[in-house]
Amino acid sequence: MGQYRTKIAAALLAVCVTGAGTAWTELARAEQSAPAQSLFQIELDGASQQPVSGRLLLFASDAKAAQAAAKNGKVEMVDASPFDPGQAWVAAREVTHLQPGQPVTLDDDQLAFPAAFSKLPPGDYLMQAVLDVDHGYNVVDGRVPGDLVSEVVPVHLPATSAPVLKLTRALPTSDPWMLSAQTPAAVRQLLPQARAHTQAIDFTSPALSAFWGHPIAMRGRVLLPPGYDAHAATRYPTVYYTHGYGGNNDRMVPVLASVYAAMSKGQMPPMIWVFLDESGYTGTVEFADSVNNGPWGQALTAELIPALEAKYHMDATPNGRFLNGHSSGGWATLWLQTTYPSIFGGTWSTSPDPSDFHDFVGVDLYAPNANLYRDAQGKQRPFLRDQGKVIATLEEFSKQERVAGEYGGQMSSFEWVFSPRGKDGRPMPMFDRDTGAIDPKVMSYWHDHYDIAYRLQQQWPQLKGDLDGKIHLYVGSVDSAYLEGPAHKLKAVLDGLGAKSDFRFLPAKGHFDLYTLGDDRYALLKDISWQMYAIARPGSKAPAPLILH
Repeated sequence: MGQYRTKIAAALLAVCVTGAGTAWTELARAEQSAPAQSLFQIELDGASQQPVSGRLLLFASDAKAAQAAAKNGKVEMVDASPFDPGQAWVAAREVTHLQPGQPVTLDDDQLAFPAAFSKLPPGDYLMQAVLDVDHGYNVVDGRVPGDLVSEVVPVHLPATSAPVLKLTRALPTSDPWMLSAQTPAAVRQLLPQARAHTQAIDFTSPALSAFWGHPIAMRGRVLLPPGYDAHAATRYPTVYYTHGYGGNNDRMVPVLASVYAAMSKGQMPPMIWVFLDESGYTGTVEFADSVNNGPWGQALTAELIPALEAKYHMDATPNGRFLNGHSSGGWATLWLQTTYPSIFGGTWSTSPDPSDFHDFVGVDLYAPNANLYRDAQGKQRPFLRDQGKVIATLEEFSKQERVAGEYGGQMSSFEWVFSPRGKDGRPMPMFDRDTGAIDPKVMSYWHDHYDIAYRLQQQWPQLKGDLDGKIHLYVGSVDSAYLEGPAHKLKAVLDGLGAKSDFRFLPAKGHFDLYTLGDDRYALLKDISWQMYAIARPGSKAPAPLILH
């Protein structure tokens, strides 16, 4: 559920940077003392000279807590985080054709999280307005270049008149090849060579274009190994890698650069890596054939892969095609391997999203009167944890996501992939956002079409010949989103079928540190690459003992 997301991972490890405790513990008291309504004026002032539309978001954080957590006491951004639901309050509304200089009123009691802004305790706050012009905030877990923002503004509540925030600037574009200062020097030094060995994928899919009625491009990057010669006869095994929820084409560059550096130093074998972008305005497409997103699995296997193999010196055999992905990317690669078992030689899926919906982050979606928010005793269901401490419940996560926008968002993304299409042309919701009640009719569709464990049980006699021994799954024993649970259930199903598989539950590992050993953030990826290479090139051995067994 997301992967290598710097901002989110930092939020996970940080102390409540903007006053989580204050917001939540004072909520009940505020209900008695707050004014009946809270209005704010947002004005387009310099961020654009043309009319703009999008989702207007307003964030508020306790001023003292935010300043105490900021460097030099200067708060440059006020934002929400799914890993700390109390980090900031957020309110939203849609705006259409907002003119320069034109103010718009935001009623922060109509659509807000964790509650109406009128329930904020009296005091000093820092606020910031954001106009999400392409409805991408939920897709990438935050702001993106092109979004319009205000300065961080101090506001005392309750206010005697509607506070005014002005959208003064557009967020600038960034160069994905500018690696962070935390990137190892060896990777940074080899970045020019990595970039020279990288080619962009911009492939118009006939199948997806026919589904949507207009051209749809599949995007990504091909990384060629050191020494690759387009005029030589040498061919290479190929790894198809995809990111998790919140990732995109640009956010895979650090992984790509690290893979190239490792191949250059002999820490990884020479292979071609295809970094596939599975992001879209609905979330992550998961490379599943979906009635809502379109035939992404068909487009990949029948269109893009043949096109790539015609252009590059790839093995172009099942034992030369491998899959690797983390989180939602882990589910995607597990799905691809089990749906197209004769095409790929194995998947190494790490921390995959639930593959058995009897355990959907701890919820049995098929249980009578199933509820996503509360268990049978009425207790809140956890969703995210850090070092054993629950940091977000499913209700908090889902309701914050609803305020941020209709498109994207982890729960909404699941529905775009898994759900039947409703009469309104959108995917049918899996659950009621107000109450958490799960729709059994929708779950019946999920069960029959996308429950991987169920499909394997039903189709194992037909799948065994092409699939046996090809499933490799890694997950931390204390995954941040409890994803070890469904992995255990999938393993039990495969064991019951007598299938050969490789499941590894890494002790004390979570969601974001699964690949890390010591200072090496990609130790597990190196390990996996040698396992793949041994299948493509029997008899080959890693230069050192595999380190994470």
